[in-house]
Amino acid sequence: MFTGIVTDVGVIRSEAGHFDAASKANVKRMKIGTRYDAKTIDLGASIMVNGICLTVVSRDEDWFEVDVGPETLRVTTAGDWPANKKVNLERSLKLGDELGGHLVSGHVDGIAEVVLREDFDQSSRITLRAPEALARYIAVKGSVALDGISLTVNEVKGRDFSVHLIPHTLQVTNWNGLKAGDKVNLEVDQLARYVARLAEFQ
Repeated sequence: MFTGIVTDVGVIRSEAGHFDAASKANVKRMKIGTRYDAKTIDLGASIMVNGICLTVVSRDEDWFEVDVGPETLRVTTAGDWPANKKVNLERSLKLGDELGGHLVSGHVDGIAEVVLREDFDQSSRITLRAPEALARYIAVKGSVALDGISLTVNEVKGRDFSVHLIPHTLQVTNWNGLKAGDKVNLEVDQLARYVARLAEFQ
């Protein structure tokens, strides 16, 4: 589990596809540069990369590697990440850690598209369009995780919704250069998923 509070912005150093005999599938291995002390990261640990929970398969002093499977490549933006792309990172929660955002699983539900960015003196408002199947899970004052960032929904109009970013969030994430047309990983609030599922049976 994660909180959606980004603790590092990493960089994709390299990527290469290979066939994984165990899963009998083609996967993409990515090397990610980080400010984390990689010696403190266990092999098999989970790290959220741009909202995707990925497993560390190798690491050294200032980088770690993850394998991205075909299903993840299909439902997230990971298949389009070029070398040198900046990515939001968060290490998994430990018991006793502060829950500063909201509970995030790192299981991306779909891809949202930025339709408008408005910059103000002290903040930015980003308007995004959710996939039709996910729009019902997004509500005003509810929580969403976008590229691994825990954000509060301010407005909703059909499939479109907006979030506000304060200067600190823009400084400590990879969203400073976000623009219309960009695609981001979307994870809806877990409670909204369960409520919608229960309502189906009423």
